[in-house]
Amino acid sequence: MSAPAGPPDTGSDDKLDRGVLKVAGVVVLGAIMSILDVTVVSVALPTFQSEFGASYATVAWTMTAYTLALAAVIPITGWAADRFGTKRLYLTSLVLFVLGSVLCSMAWDIGPLIGARILQGLGGGMLMPLGMTIMTRAAGPDRIGRVMAVLGIPMLLGPIGGPILGGWLIDVASWHWIFLINLPIGIFAFIAAFRVLPKDQPQPSETFDFVGMALLSPGLAAFLYGVSSIPEHGTVNNAEVLVPAIIGLILVVAFVFHALRKDHPLIDLHLFLNRHLTIAVVTMSLFIVAFMGAGLLFPSYFLQVRGESTLMAGVLMAPQGLGAMITMPIAGRLTDKIGPGKLVLGGIVLIALGMGTFTQLEADTPYSLLLGSLFVMGLGMGMTMMPIMTAALASLTHGEVARGSTLMNIVQQTGGSIGTAVMSVILTNHILSNDATTAYNGVVTGVVDPAQVPPEVMAAGQTGLAHAFGDTFLVGVVLVVICLIPAFFLPRSKQELRTDPRAEGEGEGDVDQAPPVMLH
Repeated sequence: MSAPAGPPDTGSDDKLDRGVLKVAGVVVLGAIMSILDVTVVSVALPTFQSEFGASYATVAWTMTAYTLALAAVIPITGWAADRFGTKRLYLTSLVLFVLGSVLCSMAWDIGPLIGARILQGLGGGMLMPLGMTIMTRAAGPDRIGRVMAVLGIPMLLGPIGGPILGGWLIDVASWHWIFLINLPIGIFAFIAAFRVLPKDQPQPSETFDFVGMALLSPGLAAFLYGVSSIPEHGTVNNAEVLVPAIIGLILVVAFVFHALRKDHPLIDLHLFLNRHLTIAVVTMSLFIVAFMGAGLLFPSYFLQVRGESTLMAGVLMAPQGLGAMITMPIAGRLTDKIGPGKLVLGGIVLIALGMGTFTQLEADTPYSLLLGSLFVMGLGMGMTMMPIMTAALASLTHGEVARGSTLMNIVQQTGGSIGTAVMSVILTNHILSNDATTAYNGVVTGVVDPAQVPPEVMAAGQTGLAHAFGDTFLVGVVLVVICLIPAFFLPRSKQELRTDPRAEGEGEGDVDQAPPVMLH
């Protein structure tokens, strides 16, 4: 157990003070850049195809390479933060991200663009877990719920703002600007981080876990590559899916055995002795698979069934973000006072109710009903994701926060990829099960000439595609409801949230108070 960094935070019951808000502003700025770049490129894929004369499968690597780089670098963030200090590493990450952005804008072919995206991902992958570590330490354990609510802002803006921003920049300027816009923002973020972020003292040097790095980072990247290939092939039973996924799983399992025997592993699996963190990880895993997987389908329905533009599809998603913005700060404050348990349960129920509307989709479902349902889902999301994160981090010691935030980011990255792949395959199989739906979808995606499809087939196909989306959303609702089971065991009081229940002490009434995670 690591020693506390200093005396308890006497002002922990107060509102977030000016210093913490400054730190939060810097962290959110970096996180927004990192998360936006996951989605902003998605609208540029057709442009890349025409610009570089490449196939869709090739240009899709501009997204896949970025995601895999994120997954590969996240595991080392906890060790690097302890070894070099969070501020120094955060500044380095910003430099890598901005340098990668500039190189992306200068790419003359698809190969150099993919390579630059990898550099971007190496920097961007550390920004989110480092930001969580910095904010958790700066605010203190009694205000983690509120700072997690602030950090939730970029998670809202990414999926909604990415397609809108990308579409607008390509329309008014060129594809280069979806990357160049990071240059002024990144410079400002670097200066602000240099001036605002508090200096921290790195931990005494631990030997780097080279074996763990050689197992976990390639293992995660290989597994996520296999999972990410599922939608392209429409099935798990494909060599390009199975081979990397199995190799990745073998490497990850080997890392688990390695980490349990090593004193200072890359990821400290002994954190799972903390019951709060374990329950939070299980809840977050199920929630991310369900919510992130379904989140991919909402704009796709607007694009493919309703014929909306990419820009309008992003705008139509705004009610979800608005709902989350309303409940997220309230939930953050309440989490610090009453614990996350009741809030998360209520949030999951709201998400299930809102998503339930989408299980009954038709080709002409009123927008008022859809937008209202998205708003309800947003209210639920604001009460769910960041309180779960708070449950994971609030009872950790100062020395465990960096490793804990790294672990939660790995869970998010892996769960999001699995959810996206699962929902994509389910939707694809539903589409292929109906000839009219397949023909209509071919017209929408530009694969089939519209003149070759009779009007009555187009009408039937549009209805069939709406029903395919509805059936897929039903799977999402079921997964969301299952989240209620682990969420039921989340802490339901401030005292329970702040305790450190280690597995070996339970049952004996020996629950220690976790040392504060203040950074001095």
